[in-house]
Amino acid sequence: MLQTVTPSAPIDSFASYREREPDVDKCIATYVWIDGTGQNLRQKSRVLDFKPKTPEECPDWNFDGSSTNQSSGRNSDCWLKPCAIFRDPFRRDPNILVLCEVYLHDWSPDTFNHRHSCKKAMDIPIVKEAKPWFGIEQEYTLVDYTGFPLGWPQGGFPGPQGPYYCGVGYTKVNGRQVVEAHLSACLYAGIKICGTNAEVMPSQWEFQVGPCEGIEMGDHLWMARFILHQVSEDQGIVVSLDPKPIPGDWNGAGCHTNYSTLPMRQENGIKHIEVAIEKLSTRHDVHIQAYDPSAGEDNKRRLTGLHETARIDEFSSGVANRGASVRIPRHCSSEKKGYLEDRRPASNCDPYVVTEIIVRTTLLNEK
Repeated sequence: MLQTVTPSAPIDSFASYREREPDVDKCIATYVWIDGTGQNLRQKSRVLDFKPKTPEECPDWNFDGSSTNQSSGRNSDCWLKPCAIFRDPFRRDPNILVLCEVYLHDWSPDTFNHRHSCKKAMDIPIVKEAKPWFGIEQEYTLVDYTGFPLGWPQGGFPGPQGPYYCGVGYTKVNGRQVVEAHLSACLYAGIKICGTNAEVMPSQWEFQVGPCEGIEMGDHLWMARFILHQVSEDQGIVVSLDPKPIPGDWNGAGCHTNYSTLPMRQENGIKHIEVAIEKLSTRHDVHIQAYDPSAGEDNKRRLTGLHETARIDEFSSGVANRGASVRIPRHCSSEKKGYLEDRRPASNCDPYVVTEIIVRTTLLNEK
């Protein structure tokens, strides 16, 4: 039986401040960026005398890159360039969340500023004409401060997988309060979140974002991750994006990426889906290296051919086959149009990297 352990969540001492009357002539802008790990997010806030309506209206800012593994102490300032804004579900209107790209002192892109190259790819005319849509299924695991899955028996394991996927009830799920708060916060912020569910391993969950066109996919997923971490912080719970948080007979965590172009979505689009899958098959190794921040090393623990995964060293595809590298959903096969699902990206992937390499392979025919 799954033992539920209530975490020692801190009292929300900020509630009274969040309920304050908004300052009509002030806007708190929380700047959010990806740090030198390529996985973690950082934030800091500033008070503006106006409410920006576009990223371009937000002032550039800077931070100490030597404290985020993005520069040396001798030349520590890095630039924050706003690229997307969202409503702030924590401080609420008129305050905003500002997603930023990171640039070094000379305005060259930071090593982990993958948005820079992704945006270039998405702006190529042949890509824009294809109107690439993405939908990403972000799996994650809720853990305590020691890294142990939330609610698992201390020093032991819950019952075997089976009753937890889309589970309901006190003995089936842990952390639903995080999931519900995250969903509401994302909707408030304007994130294109479209669903949630409990996953196969207990204390593992998933949310879906999309459809998003082009660069928007990475923007919305990264901000959805930020909001998830912030919500969990309020609850005294930790979010793990480790692709295989628990070794053994337990499912890993992925970031399944659904992809389509305008021709795929039109009548008899299945032939375009099949052509795209063939192109993906020829660059399997290149994609594997792009699908986690460790050039495939993280995914080695997950893509074993077991637990609804394909082997990392083999490319496979099929209709409704969750053990394949790339899956064509049953309804898309029946309707002969729709999208494909690339099941290889790891839960800790960078969506800018994933979406860029998919369009470069399928639309720009890179070898």
